[in-house]
Amino acid sequence: MGKSHAPRRGTLQFWPHRRAKSETARIRYWAPLKETKPLAFLGYKAGMCHVIAIDNRPKALTKGEEVGIPVTILECPPMKVVAINFYRLMPVGQQMISTIRAPSWDKEMERVLQMQKKPSKNISDVVFDDLRLVIATQPKLTGIGTKKPKLAEVALSGSKEEKLKFAQERLGKEITVSDVFKEGNLVDIHAITKGKGFQGPVKRHGVMLRHHKSEKARRANVRGSWTGPSMWTAPHSAKMGYNLRTEFNKLVLKIGTNLDDVRAAGGITNYGVVKNTYLLVKGSVAGSQKRVITLAHATRPDMNVPKEAPLIKKVIL
Repeated sequence: MGKSHAPRRGTLQFWPHRRAKSETARIRYWAPLKETKPLAFLGYKAGMCHVIAIDNRPKALTKGEEVGIPVTILECPPMKVVAINFYRLMPVGQQMISTIRAPSWDKEMERVLQMQKKPSKNISDVVFDDLRLVIATQPKLTGIGTKKPKLAEVALSGSKEEKLKFAQERLGKEITVSDVFKEGNLVDIHAITKGKGFQGPVKRHGVMLRHHKSEKARRANVRGSWTGPSMWTAPHSAKMGYNLRTEFNKLVLKIGTNLDDVRAAGGITNYGVVKNTYLLVKGSVAGSQKRVITLAHATRPDMNVPKEAPLIKKVIL
């Protein structure tokens, strides 16, 4: 009799499958850039389509020809800089020592953050080693049906003095997506995946279905020891999805302001009409429609990708 061998089913790459605490992703490492500017921006996922573009890959068989490329549409209304967080280097890492908020903001911001009546310190009096911006989305400018902003902490590139000067100039003002990215940039996508509810081990972990003559149940698989606690690797039934995932090196094909290119009859299905500057990102993006997506400059860019975006001939919705 041959040796029975069956490799385990399902991946342990992401384990445990913890559901995200917030729809806004937390970024722990930032790309080192020389130019002083924010290193991330937030947009809303509108949907997918495809474009006809001229292939500019130098070693591609279709170089110089028209090819179809699947893209994701991200609506990116301007973001407000609502606060500056100051940090000091400690033996155990960075520690926030002070926060200075904008002198005024819209009433929608009061849903998530209280206005600072009187700042405890002046910006020039704060002794710090690093600072970051607290930026807020403006969903009221879109048609997704909510007014509650999403907050995110974004790092700045450049020297310490350049960061402070940039933060002072932009506090309480808006930042557009063109201030952060350009066409042809590689970005890392941080997003929360779709939530799929309570699922069994067959769908959640990919375990094999039983044969039709084994038992009465087809999906009743052994999921651990009979006595005592089961192993943590056992494929249990539980809630599936709604996890934080990061995808590296997504190409920004276009930063568009001509809304007629992405304006379908009756609006995009399950989203509506795009009303602000939009991004066309090559490929798919995690998450459901209307979900906030965090785009950050690539931390490990692929050097084989052309520096310039391909010429887009037509957007097909």
